[in-house]
Amino acid sequence: MSGVGPVEPGEGTRARKELPAHPVKPRGRLARHYAEHRRAALATLTAVALLAGSGYVCETRQPRRQQASPAPPFPAQTVEVTYLGGQAAKPGAPPKSFGFEVLLSVVDSGPPVTVTRVAQPYAGLALTSAPLAPFRTESGSTSKIAITMHVTECGKVPRNAGLPFLDVTLRNVRAIQVQSFILGPRYAHDLSEALQVACSNESR
Repeated sequence: MSGVGPVEPGEGTRARKELPAHPVKPRGRLARHYAEHRRAALATLTAVALLAGSGYVCETRQPRRQQASPAPPFPAQTVEVTYLGGQAAKPGAPPKSFGFEVLLSVVDSGPPVTVTRVAQPYAGLALTSAPLAPFRTESGSTSKIAITMHVTECGKVPRNAGLPFLDVTLRNVRAIQVQSFILGPRYAHDLSEALQVACSNESR
C-alpha cells in the first residue's frame, strides 16, 4: 500500500516556532518607559473615541469677568430747584435790595452735590446767598437758600422779566456743571415787581 503521511521538513528547512501566549516584557529601563507611555496613550485615545461616538462635548468655561459699576449721574441730573416765594431783604442790606427763597433738592439715586456758586444773568444786579457757597447737600435731602438781590444800576435791569433764571454751579464726584434753572411765572412776577419798586424813582 502506498499513502501520504505528514510532510517532513526537508533538508535545510525548519518549522516556524509558535509565538508565546503572553507578550514578552521589554527589557531595559528605556523599553519599560516606552511601554508604559504607549499604554497610557492608547487608553487616552480610546476614551476620546468613546466620548466622540456618544456625542458628549467637553466645554471649558472661562471665569466670568466682574462688570464695572456704572458711572454716577451728572449733578444737573440729580438736582431740582423750586421757588418758594419773596421775602423782605435781610437787615443791613443796601437800599434797592429785595429777597426770596428757593429749595434745592438732591434725589436719592444721586451722590451728594456741592453748590459752588449762585448767579443771575442781569448786569445791573448783585446777588448774595445764605448759606454762602460752597455748601453741600446730601442725597435724598434738601437745602433752603435765601437769596438777596441788590440793584446796582437800574438802566441795566429789565422792568418786566420774562423768563428769569438762576445760574447754579454744581459739583459731585462725576463732574462740575453750570445749570440754568427757570423758576416759573411766579418768580418772574415777583422779580419784575421788586425791580419796579427798586427803580421807581430812577429815570431810564
